[in-house]
Amino acid sequence: MRPSMLLLFLTLSFAPSLLADEGQHHEELSAEQLGTVHFPVSCAASVQKPFERGVALLHSFWYEEAEKAFQQIAKDDPKCAMAHWGIAVSLWHQLWDHPKAGTVAQGLAEVKKAKSLHPKTERERDYIKAMSTFYDHSNTVDHHARAVAYSAAMEKLYQRNPGDREAAAFYGLSLLASEPENDSSFANRRKAVEVLEKVFAQEPNHPGVAHYIIHSCDKPQLAELGLPAARRYAQIAPAAPHALHMPSHIFARVGLWQDDIDSNVASIAATRKTAAMHMGGEAHQFHAMDFLVYAYLQSGHDAEAQHVIEETKTMPRMKSDKYGEYDAHAYVLAQFPAMYELELHHWTEAAALMPVAGSDKGTEAITYWARSIGAVRSGNLVQARKDLEEMDGIHRSLVADKKTFEAKLVDKGHQEATAWLWHAEGKDDQAIASLRALADEDDKLGDEPTAIPAREMLADLLLELKRPEQALAEYQIDLRFNPNRFNGLYGAARAAEMAGKTDKANDYYAQLVKACAGSNSDRPELARAKSLIAQK
Repeated sequence: MRPSMLLLFLTLSFAPSLLADEGQHHEELSAEQLGTVHFPVSCAASVQKPFERGVALLHSFWYEEAEKAFQQIAKDDPKCAMAHWGIAVSLWHQLWDHPKAGTVAQGLAEVKKAKSLHPKTERERDYIKAMSTFYDHSNTVDHHARAVAYSAAMEKLYQRNPGDREAAAFYGLSLLASEPENDSSFANRRKAVEVLEKVFAQEPNHPGVAHYIIHSCDKPQLAELGLPAARRYAQIAPAAPHALHMPSHIFARVGLWQDDIDSNVASIAATRKTAAMHMGGEAHQFHAMDFLVYAYLQSGHDAEAQHVIEETKTMPRMKSDKYGEYDAHAYVLAQFPAMYELELHHWTEAAALMPVAGSDKGTEAITYWARSIGAVRSGNLVQARKDLEEMDGIHRSLVADKKTFEAKLVDKGHQEATAWLWHAEGKDDQAIASLRALADEDDKLGDEPTAIPAREMLADLLLELKRPEQALAEYQIDLRFNPNRFNGLYGAARAAEMAGKTDKANDYYAQLVKACAGSNSDRPELARAKSLIAQK
């Protein structure tokens, strides 16, 4: 239950040195801070650099500031058609947002204004025409079809202007925005990487190219391809909080936990600074914090994870109308304790978690998911059944409200908890079949894990059933998709040990100790791994 595309991110207790910068705004951000963009337009020469700065902001998904930048350009040069194109692009957050009717109407008005100013070049007219394919006919054409139409228009623009690196960047992004749901072929992603890699070789300081390569490769099957861009993006745009966070999507996929931690700590610091300068977007912190807690838990930094969890309880609510009714603060208050207790196998504590007051149905389900698994695994089957009934009710409510995405997540969590209940009831064949089906689906789609991947749950179950050979096979598959997970490594080591494969067991124990280097975790699993390695 990790809706990362909707999450956006610590407290607003800023250091005095940061508060002193309150007068700074996006106008003062340079190419060294945002990356290099070359986007010539036929507007007044005085707005050329501000225009490219606005595009650089777009490329790091700094939509709030990009919109402000283009609005200012429209004031400074009332005849600049591309300023209105920029506003229209800023209004559509392509990778996570289905704009509401009011936003679509606003975007359409900006496109019409851009056309009415009669842009002077065919290239500019093509950019504006492409944008209009998304905003036009919203009453009769659904979001995905309009995103596909926009991508097709951007492909033509890209082909007509092979030297326009902005066309390549925006075309690459459009392929991700128009990706078919549940496409296990990753065809759009692979095509985007092909387009973007060519530009990356020519323009290594382009923020959008590096950024969109990372998004394209944010699947375990593709993650290794994204490592060069992940290493580069934060250096390209060090002032952009999202640019500092985004590499962690790849680092998390390949199990580079310290890199993951460093990225998100830097992103949080940048978010605090820009919020202190009244540049908006402070709620984006929660998304970086989500990755940070996960990385802490996988690398044995349990105390650090707990510190973040406690800190969230003191934070003000940061709900933003930009993201509809989604309450990111309530999400982290539910998700982080659930992750912590389940990852550390604190089953009784997980069973005692309480729903966050005022949270939405999907967020409530996170708590009942953790409660039900904790209850089963601590032997309280009566409570587990009650918690599963709560999840049933939430699922029905989400289906009735046509919240398909959230309903699917709740259903998946319900199936995971039910599998553990079936195991407790002696229905092991049903439990194994259910978890295997969930794991196969996760592997096929490359979905992010919630707290414990379904394949790892299946392996844990097989280990409890004293089937170490089968458990080891499942752990090994899981570690290919979720490398260096604490429980995956320990489980694989334990299964190999039980199967009499001492060398393999020692190898996994050594990997676990290495992944947790520098941590002060008192988890018994880590202590046992260290002890066994020391005896070699």
